[in-house]
Amino acid sequence: MDIIKVDAIGSTNTFLRELNRQKQFESSVCVVAKEQVAGKGQMGTVWQSKPGKNLTCSVFIKVEGIRLAEQFYLSMATSLAICEALIDLRVTKLSIKWPNDILSDRQKICGVLIENVVKNGSLMGAIIGIGINVNQVIFDNLPQAGSLKQILGKSLNIEDVLHTLLSRLEHRFVRLKVSNFGALKKEYESLLFRKNKPSTFMNVEGDSFVGIIQSVTNEGKLQVLLEDEIITSFDLKEIKLLY
Repeated sequence: MDIIKVDAIGSTNTFLRELNRQKQFESSVCVVAKEQVAGKGQMGTVWQSKPGKNLTCSVFIKVEGIRLAEQFYLSMATSLAICEALIDLRVTKLSIKWPNDILSDRQKICGVLIENVVKNGSLMGAIIGIGINVNQVIFDNLPQAGSLKQILGKSLNIEDVLHTLLSRLEHRFVRLKVSNFGALKKEYESLLFRKNKPSTFMNVEGDSFVGIIQSVTNEGKLQVLLEDEIITSFDLKEIKLLY
């Protein structure tokens, strides 16, 4: 995989998206930045990262034979690849907080933002933005954030973390085929944070309610068993899982 290294950048996802528009990548490309001054998270949130302390990168990966309606399988594959990379680095107690935050013992150590590359209504590729908290130990007003250094008790070489991650990502996406979707979904659901446990959620009106995570739909909606014994599907804009 080609790797482009930059010092300071607005957003690696935006940079890579513009570069792909100019060059039309035929193979995987990664952009890694020492500092992101406008890193993006899910739903327009900002990704907080101290310069040089963490891994902030975006990866373009070509996708073939997957329909737009099946795009959440890219998110599943990405989440599982990150978990595998973290296991390689000896991180334990991993889970996936829907849709794709990676936790270790309730601490968020990784965030993901996936932007699809679509041409003539077909999915051609994905730009996968990944932020992993590596050596940062102080997080302003983010009580649930954690880092690999805090968990493992030692600093890590960010380059080593990057290459471990890219190896796992490439391996997962080579196997990303419709015939493997069932096994992929089952594996993803087995790692869902608070699956089968009573949990508190908040809806768009700001009201909280209790439910039990059951699974996800093929489109990536979260299926929650509510108090009236009815399973309801929610998308990312409709529900927030509270810790």
